[in-house]
Amino acid sequence: MEFKDYYQILGVNEDSDLKDIKKAYRKLALKLHPDMNPKEGAGDKFKQVVEAYEVLKDPERRAEYDELRKYGGNSPDGFEPPPGWQSSHSGAAGSHSQSDFSDFFNSIFGGGGYGQHQSRSKTGRQSHPFDSKGSDAEIEVPIFLEDIFSDQAKTIQYSYPSLENGQVKHINKTLKVKIPAGVTNGERIRLKGQGGAGQGNGPNGDLYLHIRLVPHPLFDVEAHNLILPVPIAPWEAALGTKITVPTLTGHINLTIKPNSQSGQKLRIKGKGLRKKSGSGDLIAILKIVMPDESTEKDNALWQQLAQYHPFDPRAQWSKQND
Repeated sequence: MEFKDYYQILGVNEDSDLKDIKKAYRKLALKLHPDMNPKEGAGDKFKQVVEAYEVLKDPERRAEYDELRKYGGNSPDGFEPPPGWQSSHSGAAGSHSQSDFSDFFNSIFGGGGYGQHQSRSKTGRQSHPFDSKGSDAEIEVPIFLEDIFSDQAKTIQYSYPSLENGQVKHINKTLKVKIPAGVTNGERIRLKGQGGAGQGNGPNGDLYLHIRLVPHPLFDVEAHNLILPVPIAPWEAALGTKITVPTLTGHINLTIKPNSQSGQKLRIKGKGLRKKSGSGDLIAILKIVMPDESTEKDNALWQQLAQYHPFDPRAQWSKQND
């Protein structure tokens, strides 16, 4: 099995902090996200980037990965987890069905993460010879933010243990489900009777879907609101302007008023995520950005403004010291 170097995939150092990891993820996601890059192979690379981010953004999971990286990251014979290895993120033992994450991720972390379809079941009841409910199964379902606006059915694959002739076998199952509008990250959805078969006259177990919103390269999520940092030039903030900003359903025009401040929030009603009734809002946060380079003419204009305008951005400091 091939070892996955998540630091190399994201292009970050081993000692990079969460801020740098998130910055690297957003940069690569913007380049490779399926909505922004239709080229063949971009989708697979995007999944690798998401997988790396899912591990490195979580302190506990990252610590476990770092230990395994020391153990066998450079092995020429391929990577195998240490004997008896069990991640604190793993679910109960079970077989893996087709997953959106690599075999390496599945072998290390077992249950949990974007696209992970391992079932987690309580099998103690199945050994009972009398009537008993079948085992429940739990899987995590990755959802793109754009998918929340679609009513199309999503195909999921999972497995659950079944007792046959005294032997526990793992049954693979494929199911088409509609994700209801208004789901949130971490929400748990129950599908009655889609788990393991009951014993005797006992009912079938249930399937529980854990919704995992895939991190978006542009938007952050707060409940049903979308947060979008909007970079603007200093002169746009000073003079005001009209700009085009992206939403999940297309682009819209946004008016920037004169004398706008960095960090100022503009709320666009109804352009957030769908709720069970209505939609959340899009909150645009203005961020004043300086040019990377300035010409002599640019500097002369800045100097002229500095001499002409009496504005003191630190005037409040003086008032507090009086």
